[in-house]
Parts: sequence; structure tokens; C-alpha cells
Amino acid sequence: MRIGVITFPGTLDDGDAARAVRLAGGADVALWHADHDLRGVDAVIVPGGFSYGDYLRAGAIASLAPIMTEVVAAARRGLPVLGICNGFQILCEAGLLPGALVRNAGLHFVCRDQRLTVAADTAWTRGLAGREIVVPVKNAEGRYVADPDTLAELEDTGRVVFRYAGANPNGSLNDIAGVGSADGRVVGLMPHPEHAVDRLTG
Repeated sequence: MRIGVITFPGTLDDGDAARAVRLAGGADVALWHADHDLRGVDAVIVPGGFSYGDYLRAGAIASLAPIMTEVVAAARRGLPVLGICNGFQILCEAGLLPGALVRNAGLHFVCRDQRLTVAADTAWTRGLAGREIVVPVKNAEGRYVADPDTLAELEDTGRVVFRYAGANPNGSLNDIAGVGSADGRVVGLMPHPEHAVDRLTG
């Protein structure tokens, strides 16, 4: 599979995401924020970092980038999209996922290995539902929030994809670490699975 990995000004984890794609047996395809061409990819990863310096709100400016116009349209046609950390924030700002990511409870940057429960079967978690995994988390605006009706809908329809297990690192409502679209093709999560791909580092 050809997996597009987007780079915005301020993206930090595009190289790690591309390496994870290669280790998983895929071919990484570099996508630039100012382009209008997805280059025929089979899926897209919106990686972590601090796109556009997190000015205005984390992910807000990146959600309006030309490449995201193409990603939103393709996602609505069924293209799988994964947003990691800042990528999750971008997907929420772009309207592909509900809710928002705000400052962590306690207002501290959190960086540590984190236990997660995979709570749903999606295009990105096939075969992992019900398992517990350990994935690094590193964020300052990682607290997932949504209005009560949205939270109830996510819970009732099985769209909570990842939950923090053990201690909740940022105060996310319902221990939510990641959510998905109704069809399970668009998924966003705050922890960094691309940093958990090598036996040397865990």
C-alpha cells in the first residue's frame, strides 16, 4: 500500500511516521501542505508536531491548508486517514472527527509511555480490539473534550477507538485517547504509535 504522510510547517513526526509505514511493509509517499494532489495514495497519515506553530489553536491553521481540502474530500469518499497527536487536532478542526483537544489538566506537557486499551475495530486497528498496548504520549493540548450529546453518541456507537488505561495523562473526558468516524476509516489519537515500532526503544 502507498501511504501518504503530510508535512506542514512545524511538523515534527513525519519522518517517524514514514519509517513506521516502511516497517509495516508499506510505501511512504511524501505529501506537502501546499499541494492539491494526494498522488494516488491508498491512505493518509496526518502526523504530529506543531503545525504552523500551533498559532490560533493547535491544528486550526493546518486544517485550512490546500492538502487538507483534498484529504477531507477523499475521506468523505472513503479514503482511510489517521491523525496522530497534532494530526488528531487537525482532523477535529477540519470537521472529520468530533470534539476538540484542549490544554492538559494541570497545564503541563506530558511525555511518557502510556498504556492504552484498543476499544474498537477500525481500518487502522483491525484485529487489535480488546488488547492493551503501550504507546508513548507527548502533548500539552491532549485533553479530549466534547459536549455531552457527542460523548454519548461516540460511546453508544462504538466510536471511541482508544482509551487511556491506568492513569489518565491529560484529563480527557471518559479516558478517551482516540476516536473514529462512523465508518471507522478516519481515526485520530493523541499517543504516538509511530514511536512504538522498534524493539530497541519499545
